[in-house]
Amino acid sequence: MAQCVQSVQEFIQDSFVPMVAVLCSEDAEKVTRKNNLNFSELLRPFCRLTSEGHMRDPNNQVQVVKNLRISVNNVVTRPSVPASGVPGHAHRRLLSEVVLTCQPAEGGVANVITAGDYDLNISATTPWFEAYRESFLQSMPASDHEFLNHYLACLLVVSSSEAVPVEKFLKLSQEQHRIQHSGEYTNPKWFIPNTLKYYVLLHDMSQGDEQRADSVYEDMKQRYGAQGCYLLKVNSRTAAAGADEQIPDPWSQYLHKNSLQSQDQYEDPAPVVVNNTALQNNVGGTSEVDGHDSEEKDGITNSLATRLHIVDNDIVCRLSDGVLVNSLDNTHPLQLDTPSDTPGSLDALRAVAVETKPPPIATGVAAATSHGACLTLNDHDRIRLFIQEFTFRGLLPHIEKNIRQLNDQLVSRKGLSRSLFSATKKWFGGGKVPEKSIAELKNTSGLLYPPEAPELQIRKMADLCFLVQLYDLAYSCYHTAKKDFLSDQAMLYAAGALEMAAVSAFLQVGAPRPYPAHYMDTAIQTYRDVSKNMILAERCALLSAEVLKSQAKYSDAATLLIKMTSEDSDLRSALLLEQAAHCFINMRNPMVRKFAFHMILAGHRFSKAGQKRHALRCYCQAMQVYKGKGWSLAEDHINFTIGRQSFTLRQPENAVTAFRHILTNDSQQTSTQQGAFLREYLYVYKNVTGACEVALPQLPLPCINSSATRVYFGHERRLAEGEKQAATHVSLDQEFDRDLAAMWQDLEEQVVAAAKRGVVPATFQPTQCCLNSQTDNLRFPLAVVEEPIIVEVVFRNPLKVPLVLSDLSLLWKFTFKDFNRPQPQEDSVGDAVAISNEKEASVPRTPQKDDVIATEVIPEFYLSPEETKLARLKLLPHQTGQLNILGLVYNLASTSSTGDTTINSTAASQSEGPSAAEGTSVRGRQDLEIQGPRLNQTKEEKTSVSHGPDRRLDPTITPPMPLLEVFFLQFPTALLCGEIRKAYVEFCNVSRVTLCGLRVASTHPDFFTFGSSSLATPLTPLSPTSFENCSAYKTLATPPGATPGSVAAVTLVSEGDFGSGIGLRGGGVAGTGGKGITEIPLGEGTLKPGESTQLPLWLRGPDQEGVHEIHFLFYYESAEQGGKISHRVLRHTVFICASRSLSVRATACRSNTLPEEEEEERNGSMLVFVDVENINSSEAGVREFHIAQVSSSSKQWRLHKCINPAEDKDCKLTSRERGKLCFRATRCKPLQVPLKAVEKYTFADLSLGNELIITSTTPCADFFFRRCQPLESLRPPVAMETQGRHSRSQGVGHGGGAKDIAGVVRKCNEVDLDIIILWKAFVVEDNKQVILEGQLHVALQTIDKEACSLTQKEEAQEMVLLKFKPELPPPMTRPSMEQLSHLIKTNLQYPESYSHPFNQKSLCMVPVTLTLSNCSLAQVDVIIDLRHKTTSPESLEVHGSFTWLGQTQFKLQLGAQEVMRVQLQACFLHAGVYNLGTPRVFAKLADQGAMCETSQQTATPALIIIINST
Repeated sequence: MAQCVQSVQEFIQDSFVPMVAVLCSEDAEKVTRKNNLNFSELLRPFCRLTSEGHMRDPNNQVQVVKNLRISVNNVVTRPSVPASGVPGHAHRRLLSEVVLTCQPAEGGVANVITAGDYDLNISATTPWFEAYRESFLQSMPASDHEFLNHYLACLLVVSSSEAVPVEKFLKLSQEQHRIQHSGEYTNPKWFIPNTLKYYVLLHDMSQGDEQRADSVYEDMKQRYGAQGCYLLKVNSRTAAAGADEQIPDPWSQYLHKNSLQSQDQYEDPAPVVVNNTALQNNVGGTSEVDGHDSEEKDGITNSLATRLHIVDNDIVCRLSDGVLVNSLDNTHPLQLDTPSDTPGSLDALRAVAVETKPPPIATGVAAATSHGACLTLNDHDRIRLFIQEFTFRGLLPHIEKNIRQLNDQLVSRKGLSRSLFSATKKWFGGGKVPEKSIAELKNTSGLLYPPEAPELQIRKMADLCFLVQLYDLAYSCYHTAKKDFLSDQAMLYAAGALEMAAVSAFLQVGAPRPYPAHYMDTAIQTYRDVSKNMILAERCALLSAEVLKSQAKYSDAATLLIKMTSEDSDLRSALLLEQAAHCFINMRNPMVRKFAFHMILAGHRFSKAGQKRHALRCYCQAMQVYKGKGWSLAEDHINFTIGRQSFTLRQPENAVTAFRHILTNDSQQTSTQQGAFLREYLYVYKNVTGACEVALPQLPLPCINSSATRVYFGHERRLAEGEKQAATHVSLDQEFDRDLAAMWQDLEEQVVAAAKRGVVPATFQPTQCCLNSQTDNLRFPLAVVEEPIIVEVVFRNPLKVPLVLSDLSLLWKFTFKDFNRPQPQEDSVGDAVAISNEKEASVPRTPQKDDVIATEVIPEFYLSPEETKLARLKLLPHQTGQLNILGLVYNLASTSSTGDTTINSTAASQSEGPSAAEGTSVRGRQDLEIQGPRLNQTKEEKTSVSHGPDRRLDPTITPPMPLLEVFFLQFPTALLCGEIRKAYVEFCNVSRVTLCGLRVASTHPDFFTFGSSSLATPLTPLSPTSFENCSAYKTLATPPGATPGSVAAVTLVSEGDFGSGIGLRGGGVAGTGGKGITEIPLGEGTLKPGESTQLPLWLRGPDQEGVHEIHFLFYYESAEQGGKISHRVLRHTVFICASRSLSVRATACRSNTLPEEEEEERNGSMLVFVDVENINSSEAGVREFHIAQVSSSSKQWRLHKCINPAEDKDCKLTSRERGKLCFRATRCKPLQVPLKAVEKYTFADLSLGNELIITSTTPCADFFFRRCQPLESLRPPVAMETQGRHSRSQGVGHGGGAKDIAGVVRKCNEVDLDIIILWKAFVVEDNKQVILEGQLHVALQTIDKEACSLTQKEEAQEMVLLKFKPELPPPMTRPSMEQLSHLIKTNLQYPESYSHPFNQKSLCMVPVTLTLSNCSLAQVDVIIDLRHKTTSPESLEVHGSFTWLGQTQFKLQLGAQEVMRVQLQACFLHAGVYNLGTPRVFAKLADQGAMCETSQQTATPALIIIINST
């Protein structure tokens, strides 16, 4: 139980005190009425004695009486309480008022208890329970089976102003004697027949004659004795004088108890007049003091009866699986007030809450006035002294005398009758009465003893001893009486004796015997089950519980209190359940869940008893245990009850908070129950917001995932218009990809660097059109005026019922700023003015500030049960400044599909509250509060939890910027590998600002080209509608009579003409990091507002088959410089499906022809073998491929002619066919390449058909250079780099290291010739033949090393994936033997046949010329060895045997690319076929002395035929 102000001993002593009656004359009442008090009320604050009293027990031992208190009351005659002992309505009503008026103090002392994981804040005391207990015990009716509440004495009070006071005393004495002995009145009850009469002369000091009063008092002492009378002087001042001086008012705290003891005024229909002087039978004494007449009392009774009609509607409930279910009807379980508690009945509940406020009863009126206004502090002392004199000189001696008399009577009776009676009992039944169970005892509650019965005399003596603290003697008497009563089976009397015996045993000094708790249990069971007297049972339980609590037997005390709960009194059950809960929490091992459960039960019973505030308190304390522990159903019930009680008690904020918890948690309730919760919440919220005009409230539904909020800046993507395909750009429908975002940022950095002359500005920030939780939101985003801002909010409906949001819009705050004025002067004040739409948004359909920020309103937004749904809300700024998006505002409504009410749907339809059909809506808001990323940079940030800002909802509105829209026409989705297709791009400026600096960056710069403005292509169609199947190339007709594959047409082209240089206009490719940036040619370099332009765009299918994701980033700037936004970008992504077309393999071999054979070959020649295979799958619908032309591009080589042209013009290849072509390549003539144009490429075109395609123009040359550009950049910076193309320019002589050797040797084998295969494919689509064109590239780099059109790309991709640390390249290795074997090219010149007359001359000598050609750029030492080393007999048989005449070994030195001829003679002995290719040539670089000579590769076998001419 909770802590009490009094100790247990003090509580029990104050519960049983001597009772003193008061009879006053009318004049005496007038004297006390000046102080707004009657005589008994005047004495009440002074009834506790401050000094000790002394008396002798029957053994003549002096006993000390400490802290004695007496009870003084007016004599009230009333009918007896019903034998059943059930309290009447008035009794329950007044006890309820006591509890209702005693509420926990604000900021009172709280007891914090820690039990396991719980930290409970519990009220340390329960003053309402103590007030109830005190009032209950003081209002106990007098009973015949005990004498504790019987009057021991009577004060006869007469005023000194009476004419003959002695006569008035006589009349009052006679009246007291008539009341006690006439038998007319059963109440009040008197302790003994000879009641002590104490005569009090009351003198009014302000009016009366003091000498007369003293003389009368002397006469009284002569008549009644000095110890039987007293002169009390009061009213030492007038009421007017008392108003000026503040005197303590000790009466106020006692007056409310007075009303409980005068409960008969509500029960008796007609007050009983005590005597002819009209003594009133109420506490107030007179109607003037009470301030109420009989009609007012009836009014009070009626109003209380109305409340009792509500309170007494008891409900039978049960607890099932955490869901409270009513077993009587379909109402909410643990129903709060009435069976028809519906959401609509909350108005009725509110009315009840107002009605249940305690009405001003008589004591309330008295409390509002001042008491004791005519009394001084000396008067207080006189009253205190009077009580002390009366007690010590009158009451205690009277009690002592009666105890002696009773003891003597009992002792004398033991001599004969009692001893005979005892002997009889011993003979027949034994001296000790056996204990019997209550079930065995018959109901003898109707048994009554006569007043002179010895059993009652023993009980009377025990009660007298108990009242004066003689607990040892009292226990002996109670124990003796208990035996007698049990033997007579007088169970009511026995129960009383057991009760008081247990209490006496507990109060004995030194505790000689343990507290007999079983006595109390037996007494309670007897009172409740046998005697059916709940009042006595409750008193017994209250006493026993306090004793058990003082002995720390909390479990037993809780069990006892719980047993006393019943359906007959909700108030008593609620108070006892609450005390039982406190017992559970105060145990050595606190039982927290039992505490909470019994608090819930107490709260429910408080609610049924009309104690709303106490019910709310109990539920709130229990909530501390259930909150956040997974007891969701219990939490829902508690929160629902708290919400209802708070609303009834005019605490709307607490009600709203409680309902929020029901709706925001993941509820496990059924949809019907959730629908009822929602309607209750909406109704409460609507009443709260309607009652007070405040800011928009925060709504709990639906749940908003603020961190998932996305913000999009700009117009939504325009859909395709006819054949036009709009750029994809960025949209809210796209998922965020971190890798993709990094790629876009990389592209933007490249294009910005190209636009800023190769340097990325330090203030560069990547463009972010769509902000989310994964983007960088530390800075304020930039938005453009007159361009919309779209906010995507994620709503989640946690309930199983649908929600409807209406008039949904954004809340914002805007601060004006003029960015065009660096230092505003006259408008400086206006720039700082912030406006908001909160006021306008609070009222739906109110015109908002659309001239500043146009706010989109969604009329209705429907959320299905447990649905997560996106809402996109738009703002259109019309002014520049700082915008802050605060949150959302909307109407929240329930729908008719939320189910019937859980309380009473019929009553709900009849009530004024919300019904399921019409739905209730409230307007509120939810703030978008986004937590930024956690900071983790500094040491302080790492050791603490701090978050950075998230600015995605705080955009800065900047001045107008150009806005570009891009459309694609005839843009394909599928291409063959290497296919060339022409499309068109339309650029539109849809803003009011001029656009300039248009560029594009791409992840695949080799996929497209805008062409070269320096080389016009007039033969290609200028618009999409010109003509179909027109070649995308620039073509010329082949001259008539020309042979296919004849001498190639040659063109010189600079690489810079096609954008390989940086900063070139006209579609140039600017390289940063190896990737191309294309500057898009506009008419005047700008695009004015509203203008659009259309440009051709050539596309080339990727070399690798599959689906390719290709990204374009269009970059543009504003013609007006100095804005906050330096540039803007537009993104576009396409997916191209590439199908296989042709596979080209090429090999370069040295030619054996002599330089003198043809003029073109004077500078060297080689053979190029081209192997073309059709690898296209039949699914593509390609019928056949035609090889239309083979071209070459190189700075040093060119194709000269085709050696084996096909007979029928084009080389046709059907599926899986392969064709082989052979070409002669020659070095570019030095005369054809001027010195200043060394860097130019030579394009040589060999047409195999009727048309000659000019490959040195757009688009062929564009794709050639774009294809070459990444090949160089993708090579990693390792040793292989020194073997790349750029090392061609390195000369020899910069040192004799291995690097020079490698360079020289590589030059010998290097070709650096690119082959361009141009093809046409005939495709049948929709019964119509379509001609497709394309080109493939093969890069020949090394002699005798095969190159393929596909492997180059694969190798490049593999090398991109490799990551190398920037470290020094590893040391070079020496050239291989194979590389060194190509330094010298040899050639034998001789006649194919030679005739010789062997009969005439046996030796045939044939002249042979050996031509040596130095292929390197350095001097080479050459050794020629003519000696035969072949020992194989097979070789001799095949080639025959011959010998070289003359010098057999030569040592020569050849300069760079020098050609030398050596004259030899071969000698033959017989006719036949001979192989002259036996000379062996060894070579080494001249400056590498330590290097051995390497054998050089010889040409094919040189066969000569020797003919015998005879």
